Amino acid sequence: MQLKNGFTLIELLIAIVVVVILSAVAVNSYSRYVLKSRRSDAINALLSISQAEERYRATNTSYGTLSQVWPSTTTPQGYYNLSSSSVSATSYTLTAAAVGSQANDTENGTACSSLVLSVSNGTVTNTPAACWPS
Repeated sequence: MQLKNGFTLIELLIAIVVVVILSAVAVNSYSRYVLKSRRSDAINALLSISQAEERYRATNTSYGTLSQVWPSTTTPQGYYNLSSSSVSATSYTLTAAAVGSQANDTENGTACSSLVLSVSNGTVTNTPAACWPS
């Protein structure tokens, strides 16, 4: 009797199923990390605009609108749309709203599709807190 070395069809199918399952898990994890890394585009833009607001306020009687302090309504990489509201002499609110697939970004069950930086009488509030670095 001669022994034949090789794989049976069942062994080959089991190996393929294992590879498919591992690939599905890897792609899902990678997608989450890509969304989280793109979130830094919005956070950096909001912090830069906040600095621009402070520079503007140093020479004016109130904070400026987004168009007065920032050259664009999108983040540098284009993953978020930017807006400002509640602009006064003592406060302002900046919002970065996710565009496209970035709207699926979450952190521990908290949606990170809209990041808000509010300044009121010198107090800074970042919401949702789970989406901002600690």
